[in-house]
Amino acid sequence: MNQIRTGGLKKSIMDYGLKGESIICFAGEDWWYHHPHSKNHILRRLARDNKVLFVNSLTLGLPSVSNKDFFLKISRKLKSYLRWLRRVPDGLYVMTPIVLPFFGSRALRWINQHLLLIQMRLAMFFLGIRNPILWVAIPSAADVAQRLQTKILLYQVSDKYDANEDSALSRDVIRTLDQRLKNLADVVMYSGRKLFEESHVPHRYFLEQAVDFAHFAEPAPEAAPDAVVIPHPVLGYLGALDYVMDVPLIEEVAKRRRDWHWMLVGLRSNLVRIDAPNVHFLGPKPYSELPAYVRQTDVFVLPWRLDNTFVSYGSAIKVREYLATGKPAVIAPLYEYQKTPGIRFYRTPDEFIAAVEDALYRDTAADRELRQSAVRACTWDVRAREIGILITSLIAGRGIPEPQSSEPVTAGNAATD
Repeated sequence: MNQIRTGGLKKSIMDYGLKGESIICFAGEDWWYHHPHSKNHILRRLARDNKVLFVNSLTLGLPSVSNKDFFLKISRKLKSYLRWLRRVPDGLYVMTPIVLPFFGSRALRWINQHLLLIQMRLAMFFLGIRNPILWVAIPSAADVAQRLQTKILLYQVSDKYDANEDSALSRDVIRTLDQRLKNLADVVMYSGRKLFEESHVPHRYFLEQAVDFAHFAEPAPEAAPDAVVIPHPVLGYLGALDYVMDVPLIEEVAKRRRDWHWMLVGLRSNLVRIDAPNVHFLGPKPYSELPAYVRQTDVFVLPWRLDNTFVSYGSAIKVREYLATGKPAVIAPLYEYQKTPGIRFYRTPDEFIAAVEDALYRDTAADRELRQSAVRACTWDVRAREIGILITSLIAGRGIPEPQSSEPVTAGNAATD
């Protein structure tokens, strides 16, 4: 694979196997407020040879009014509404359609369906999109997905949606919308290993997560100014700090090991409040600047709640980013990474402390290489080409090909139980 440099960043010139198509993606996240997620990474690559419209999350409804982030989430969404439809530097279009953040009743979903259809058809007219490939990654898009005329429909399941604590929408409604999309879809793509293995959908496909390997494997020349002042050893975390975080664990470890400093890089929820001199909240940083925070980190951590069903199904991309750096990683025992070499797991604060001590004093160059080798070939370029092949095969009527990712895999055109 050849690469060129644009503005200091590597840009692949790989052939992704899909050209001249139009793709509309109803994402589960907003383009503006997250580090790149799987749809972001893949679609910005496919946008090189195809017309892409990325639709920001319709949400699964408002969180409960009692949620400490209630007003924060509303404020952020209103700002996104003001942008409505924009072309971004990556060559694709991003849209935040205006909808009512309520999906609990048929009447309100009917109103949202028509609001969405009007806006989608207007955007499609402006962009010259007809008969697109539809990629849906959130259950609340089920109604509009059923009404749009599309070439094929991909449904990506990346989370245990009905276990999401961030929505006040009932689990029964979420399950109903989710099942409708599974019935409509030409393929159901699971981004989590546990989700895939528990599924009984015959037309399922394992779309393994990936990593921007070069971005994390190549060290920055120096640490970021707000990171370099943090004393070593540094426990680093990259990503959103919200209800998945195990705040009591962080507080206990910070108290017991005052010489260890936590460097938490990401947008912080009001649910995460820790007052300790060795816990440093640095706020969200541009994706391009993350290597400067990697440089200051001694051990990467994933202190996620162990009592949370939603978390247990997680396939956190950040773990692959940790592995790409080669540095030690101590994480909650996510099913997704149980068989990944070089990771240290914990279940209790004592085990966390022991794992970090082991990482600080007994990690080796061979361990570093083992971790990087585990993800070196699992890049977003590979995944984008995999999606290109999948879409091309479905359009041609050849069915679902076997994925290029690791186990589990589909057998023939569909996975067996």
